[in-house]
Amino acid sequence: MVGKGPVSRKLRLKSQFGCVGFFAEARFRGCLKGFVPKSPEAWVAGDWSEGCVRRVEMGCGKGEEGFLKISKLKLPDTRTSWYDKSMDLNECKRVCLRNCTCSAYSHFDIRDGGSGCILWFGDLIDIREYNENGQDLYVRLASSEIEEYNIHYVKGKLRVMLIVALCTAMFLMCLCIGLTVFNIKKKKLATKEIVQRESVRVSSRKKEEEDLELPFLDLDTISEATNGFSNGNKLGQGGFGPVYKGTLASGQEIAVKRLSRTSRQGKEEFKNEIKLIAKLQHRNLVKILGYCVEEDERMLIYEYQPNRSVDSFIFDKERRRELDWPKRVEIIKGIARGLMYLHQDSRLRIIHRDLKASNVLLDSDMNAKISDFGLARTLGGDETEANTTKVVGTYGYMSPEYQIDGYFSLKSDVFSFGVLVLEIVSGRRNRGFCNEEDKLNLIGHAWRQYIEDKACELIDEAFKESCSDISEVLRVIHIGLLCVQQDPQDRPNMSVVVLMLSSEMLLLDPKQPGFFNERNLLFSDTLSINLEIPSNNLQTMSVIEPR
Repeated sequence: MVGKGPVSRKLRLKSQFGCVGFFAEARFRGCLKGFVPKSPEAWVAGDWSEGCVRRVEMGCGKGEEGFLKISKLKLPDTRTSWYDKSMDLNECKRVCLRNCTCSAYSHFDIRDGGSGCILWFGDLIDIREYNENGQDLYVRLASSEIEEYNIHYVKGKLRVMLIVALCTAMFLMCLCIGLTVFNIKKKKLATKEIVQRESVRVSSRKKEEEDLELPFLDLDTISEATNGFSNGNKLGQGGFGPVYKGTLASGQEIAVKRLSRTSRQGKEEFKNEIKLIAKLQHRNLVKILGYCVEEDERMLIYEYQPNRSVDSFIFDKERRRELDWPKRVEIIKGIARGLMYLHQDSRLRIIHRDLKASNVLLDSDMNAKISDFGLARTLGGDETEANTTKVVGTYGYMSPEYQIDGYFSLKSDVFSFGVLVLEIVSGRRNRGFCNEEDKLNLIGHAWRQYIEDKACELIDEAFKESCSDISEVLRVIHIGLLCVQQDPQDRPNMSVVVLMLSSEMLLLDPKQPGFFNERNLLFSDTLSINLEIPSNNLQTMSVIEPR
């Protein structure tokens, strides 16, 4: 990976122990100690594009690994790194050794003898060798490889001392001949071994290990940050398990989503959430900082949102007064922008499938952050819809076509958004709401109030005084009703919703909403129905059809 020569090449360097594969870019022709060319024939011919591989396989977590100190280097690019300024080098080594994805470590700050810890995960980018002013890098290798290197190093020193002591031309000539023959044979054997090992590896490897593209935090670090997952640090509880507030050694505040063993979100949903949210970057989406899979634990680490979720305000008799109308309408606009990004502006076309008040978090400035992507699904190419035999989500927010037929699309999220808009404006839940006069749920009540020109009666009394323009509130209710229409084709796209919320464009009259006669349900918040295999449970679930 690092050698001598003026030519710049990208060398592909893959680990052999199964935890991570990574690429490296080198400015020279050689490989790092412990690595050999992947294709010796191409290497000899001057083609170094296939890069280097580890000479000896490693058994991750079996005590067969260590670190080789390589000096006078420019340290790798820090895009896949993690650091802790307070950690010493011994602790740095221990943390790296426990994490299979950790490739190397070094001092974070080289001044005054070095301090802190920086870890690299996966790819090692842009390593260079300097004759002076270089730094030390501790690269992960098999223990046998490190021992062999140390033995060769000692033998080399003894050989030099012997040559100097004897100081005879004959000995030097014989030694040179012997070394030449030895190196030729060793090179042939190494080349044969590399070719055989690569052939076996390629043939046995049917699919590559998933790259989660996120920093790994070990269980001890998270436990310390959350004070041993104490009740005093607990922020809340969901179907997946509890959420804890924590503070890392660096001072950064985090929220730890800890999946319980009986969580409805299983291993696949956990992986799905990591893969999706790690690739998303938007001010109205919650940012994920890392993950932990250790022993029986599965945890996600998010940036901490001090104001928790929207439902903790709008459904609370006291705190609802803290959300005046300007704040509520900005929250609605933020959710709309976040959904528009998921549907059309992100690298992946994503349907959230579980948008609800408790899954919209609020930062210190009351900006909306959409969270919980465990049930999200991606659509490829120009797809806008899909089917599923397993309907999962939350009653009161699911669209009729999804809840009944397992048919979901971008318009399914639009329906959930419309329900959320009506809840934010009214301060009442859609599920469980029952008006004594018309016996309708919140959607049906809002529709009835609208067609009878009484929509202003839907407005939450907690913010009426802070609302200087009732017409703006009525316009938002109108938009909410457009989003919950029965037919998905009648619902607007989120890009149109964002435009309607930010302009005075003319609005169409909404048609009859879906599920507007839904009654108060007695089931749990999260629904999971398999449409092909009937349940063996004693308790049954009925899906209510709209009129």
